[in-house]
Amino acid sequence: MHHSPEKGLVLREFRTTDVDEARQVIQERFYANSIDVPCGSAEFMARYDIATLGPLTLGRIAFGTEVRIEFGELGSYHVDIPLGGRLVWRQGRHTDAVATTATAAVFQPHGDTVLDRVSTDCSMLAVKIDPEALNDQLERLLGRPLRTPVALTPELDIAHGAGLSWVRMIRSVFDEVQAGGLVTTPMVARPIQEALLTGLLLATGHRYRDELDRPHLALRPGPVKRAVEAMHGMPQHPFTVGELAVLAGVSVRRLQEAFRQYVGMTPLAYLTDVRLACAHDELSRGTPGEVNVSEVAHRWGFGHLGRFASRYQARFGELPSQTLRSG
Repeated sequence: MHHSPEKGLVLREFRTTDVDEARQVIQERFYANSIDVPCGSAEFMARYDIATLGPLTLGRIAFGTEVRIEFGELGSYHVDIPLGGRLVWRQGRHTDAVATTATAAVFQPHGDTVLDRVSTDCSMLAVKIDPEALNDQLERLLGRPLRTPVALTPELDIAHGAGLSWVRMIRSVFDEVQAGGLVTTPMVARPIQEALLTGLLLATGHRYRDELDRPHLALRPGPVKRAVEAMHGMPQHPFTVGELAVLAGVSVRRLQEAFRQYVGMTPLAYLTDVRLACAHDELSRGTPGEVNVSEVAHRWGFGHLGRFASRYQARFGELPSQTLRSG
């Protein structure tokens, strides 16, 4: 459910030397937690500036000394951006990760989460993102429903390119909220919220990135969208171009031309891409002995195992058997 800007524009500035008070504020604005201060609490000084902007919660956070913080499952997407110092963290099977001023930590809604070591000199921008809002935004950008919620790559380069640009956006918006600028008005806040969600989807890695990066995505005409939705709705169906053209309500030639212009590939090449993604999802969730690569290939319409493996490796950079073992 989207959070309305009218209800969400709240800024709280908080300072305390009490660990329990610091824990309580994080629980209220972010997540249930426990804070441990390994060297004792004599130097502990929590400093929080927290702003809520619709589906986003932004916080500037520091503790004045080294701390360890345990969470359960977050229930939200979350990015921790160190402004100084280091952050050693883990979530689920992703362990011993280090966030710095060059690499942010990206957390999923699911998986137990621990900040094993927030260094004494570490201050950070914490960004909590409502999962429904992020997935809804991705659906709008793609022009179709998602089969599964997006999973973001757990580390984000914030020293270069789109990651650096997104962090600059976050810092600028947070400064404007603190200053009580125009961003605090609903008319301005709504498009800024969408821009921040879109920026994250363009800055991080995930399975939909290639599709987002294709030109003219937002301008896809109705026939292309209808054909795409049909393929995503029944990826295992043995579609022909003629059948897709009937579903799209145009001639075969027009459908092929529209796909070349707006998708950058033929309809059947797109269908192959959809099926490869489905096979990748199944192999990622499976375990050797219970899941068989050839059965997965056949289930998603690949009759020749060698060609399937070759296309799969070209698409995902590894063989199907490697995905199954790592899953």
